[in-house]
Amino acid sequence: MSETTRESAPPRAVPLAELAARHGLTVSGARPSLPEYVRQLWGRRHFIVAFSRAKLMAQYGQAKLGQLWQVFTPLLNAFVYFLIFGLVLGGRAGMGNREYIPFLVTGVFVFTFTQASVLAGVKSISGNLGLVRALHFPRASLPIAFSLQQLQQLLYSMIILLVIVVGAGHYPGWTWFLILPALALQLIFNAGLAMAMARLGSNTPDLAQLMPFVLRTWMYASGVMFPLREMLEDRANAPSWVATVLEANPAAVYMDLVRYALIDSDTHNAIPATTWLWALGWAAVIGFGGFLFFWKAEEKYGRG
Repeated sequence: MSETTRESAPPRAVPLAELAARHGLTVSGARPSLPEYVRQLWGRRHFIVAFSRAKLMAQYGQAKLGQLWQVFTPLLNAFVYFLIFGLVLGGRAGMGNREYIPFLVTGVFVFTFTQASVLAGVKSISGNLGLVRALHFPRASLPIAFSLQQLQQLLYSMIILLVIVVGAGHYPGWTWFLILPALALQLIFNAGLAMAMARLGSNTPDLAQLMPFVLRTWMYASGVMFPLREMLEDRANAPSWVATVLEANPAAVYMDLVRYALIDSDTHNAIPATTWLWALGWAAVIGFGGFLFFWKAEEKYGRG
């Protein structure tokens, strides 16, 4: 080939991917590595807390009683369950008012914490698409913030719960301090479950319509209104595996821990040693598993 031919040959076309890599360009919205994602999430911790507080304040902003509904809503639910299950259906399993009322109110408040976290998590991405598409931030901030919002609401409700417990004759003891690790483990479990539901809800908006029915079934199977363990012991023909499943039910586990901490009675003066192990296990598996499941779809949220 002559010198003239070589000089007139067009330059080799460089692939765009190679050109971008040469100049340090990366794909917009690409999923970061897991350690980097954790660092980004920690860097947004102040935003997460502020967002959860803002959502909490706005939740009942249009109601005349305002934030009082944070307490009234679960309390009224507990009152309705007391009328139906405690008086009409006789679901006390031999418990008197001194034991049954704090048992019921504790169950309603603690289960509502998980229930509300899941419902908020399902819509945390699909219900905030404007924010997701307008700003760059770790999307896990949203379901975590909604879980923190529900924790704050539970803490307000706990004030009323403690008044009810003391009014029923269960006075403060060292076991009350166990509420803190129990709720901390439940928060981790709730956040992981909310993140898993957030990913599923971002792809399937109809899931938000289905979840109330799933959660209502879960509530009835968790012993919120009546002591499942005692009722099964009264039924000699109940399969043994049913009691095992109920003992491992995460909603029942966290309710048992808080009830044990607050209620001083023959029924709740001890819990199986495995209950704390179940609480730790559920928090670890669902907390980390839900976070990992959510992170794997990070680049897909808000698109399409």
